[in-house]
Amino acid sequence: MRIAVLDNDRSQTELVCQVLSSAGHSCHSFDNGKDMLGQLRRESYDMLIIHWQASDMSGAEVLRWARERLPPNLPVLFITGRSGEDDIVAGLAAGADDYMIKPLRRGELVARVQALLRRAYPTQNAVEQIKFGNYIFETRTGRLTVNGTLVEVTQKEFDLALLFFRNIGRPLSRAYILEAVWARDVEIPSRTMDTHVSRVRSKLNLRPEHGFRLAPVYSYGYRLEQMSS
Repeated sequence: MRIAVLDNDRSQTELVCQVLSSAGHSCHSFDNGKDMLGQLRRESYDMLIIHWQASDMSGAEVLRWARERLPPNLPVLFITGRSGEDDIVAGLAAGADDYMIKPLRRGELVARVQALLRRAYPTQNAVEQIKFGNYIFETRTGRLTVNGTLVEVTQKEFDLALLFFRNIGRPLSRAYILEAVWARDVEIPSRTMDTHVSRVRSKLNLRPEHGFRLAPVYSYGYRLEQMSS
């Protein structure tokens, strides 16, 4: 999962990112709210971790912006150095899903992050078979069936298709897709992603007449949309 972390204490963001990276997540750190909001306008993230006292704006301002403009199920964990009830209540009232008080404990951080992600993205945690209508993904074997018919796909095509279905209606940036599907193979030619998207669209018939549309988002990436019947 891609997680954005805001804290003006660089040693703190390094610690958080080290812990989350060890747990298998991709962590992106910011030391001021302006930079974080600028990136949130351009990129997709699965979770935000916000320190309540950022250097240039309050965590509440960042959180309000996120709640107004980003997906409603996006989990937000706020971090504070104060244990007073007023700060905690203010953070939760502003829209945070959970909080932690410094100093952070590594095990607790991972546990809270994992709990929030499970709640926000329940299908991400299915281990064997994930269904989206007539589309069935068998994660252990890499088999994909549509209307009961096996569709021949490569592992990358399977991963790409599953990524889109897990994020129906959500625009995904090219950087997000690249990181989620190709992981560390970041030197792939730019056309490789477009070719894979085209193959997925064709093999799975992701067209309006079949109930879905896999469309480009100009200067951003792609989005899978479910058409209303």
